[in-house]
Amino acid sequence: MQNWLLPEHVEDMLPDEAWCIERMRAQFLDLLRKSGYQLVVPPLLEYAESLLIDGSDDMDLRSFKLVDQLSGRTLALRADITPQVARIDAHLLNRQGVARLCYAGSVLHTQPVGLTRTRELLQIGAELYGHGGLESDLEIQQLMLQSLALLGVKDVHLDLGHVGVFRALVSHAKLDKALESELFAALQSKDSAALQLLTQPLEAKLRNALLALPILYGHCADVLAKARKLLPDHAEICAALDDLQSISSKLQPLVSSVGIDLADLRGYHYHSGMVFAAYHAGSHDAIALGGRYDDLGKSFGRARAATGFSMDLRQLYRLLPPQAAKLGVCAPHADDATLRDKIAQLRAAGEAVVVDLLGDATLRSELQCDRELVLRNGVWQIVSL
Repeated sequence: MQNWLLPEHVEDMLPDEAWCIERMRAQFLDLLRKSGYQLVVPPLLEYAESLLIDGSDDMDLRSFKLVDQLSGRTLALRADITPQVARIDAHLLNRQGVARLCYAGSVLHTQPVGLTRTRELLQIGAELYGHGGLESDLEIQQLMLQSLALLGVKDVHLDLGHVGVFRALVSHAKLDKALESELFAALQSKDSAALQLLTQPLEAKLRNALLALPILYGHCADVLAKARKLLPDHAEICAALDDLQSISSKLQPLVSSVGIDLADLRGYHYHSGMVFAAYHAGSHDAIALGGRYDDLGKSFGRARAATGFSMDLRQLYRLLPPQAAKLGVCAPHADDATLRDKIAQLRAAGEAVVVDLLGDATLRSELQCDRELVLRNGVWQIVSL
């Protein structure tokens, strides 16, 4: 096998993509900085138990693992940065009030999340700790949508959900963990046949409510009206529907459309409240995800109200229109002090100046320049190629 081949769903970033993604990363972090978020940079690998969220088999399956030759313990390469940021908030910062944190870094998955997706994502995101009200949910969701707009992703559809609805049904029915897991899997895949079978032994009110969840998807007003008719009048469910109505009305101006999906239980094992996902016509998968996860900090001995979002810059890059490469200025290779001064001036002004070491006109196009420096009347001047 050729040693220059890469593993499946692992790929290099070539210059045009790499520079564009670096600009996107800088734009995102600058927006977060101006919004009061502080940058953290967790390590790429940790002890496995720190990265694998309690109760989440999905995270376990997604994570590469290896043995630490120093300690003999199992290490994992991170598949998600959110647990690491929760650990930092819980133990390293240890703040009592609101903490706003952001990050940008690579994560690795054992399997791609989509047929055309890479297993090495460049994940960016923001997390808000220490506030459990709708205000922080709204701040995080607005920030996610502002980030997408800033990065050039337009015509975004936003789906809202709330795991509190399913949790309330399960809690009031006192279902065992095994049945809860089966119901969760059926709802997540919207498998109506499996749901019919699983709910058959349940009492009618609960059965009808669970069977209604997969059809409670679509336009906000319609879904909320149906949900209030079809779901039990439990206080937790009513509060969740009220929250969805409030948030959806405030986010309408920032997106092309807003929908509600009450069967969306993505991240159910650690999410505790409102969840959300952004979609775009150019991608089969969600382009940004997030939600409330107030219980995640328990894994680190300090539960904190928390909400956040994340997205993959490499996925977003593929949604952008083709970017014209910014061309530079070609300079000859010469031992000339005035030429060196001119090159320094141009670079200080933001121009890319490429010294043509080979001086081969047939290779000039590889330098990606549309102008060149020429000496005329003793002065170095820029002329078009």
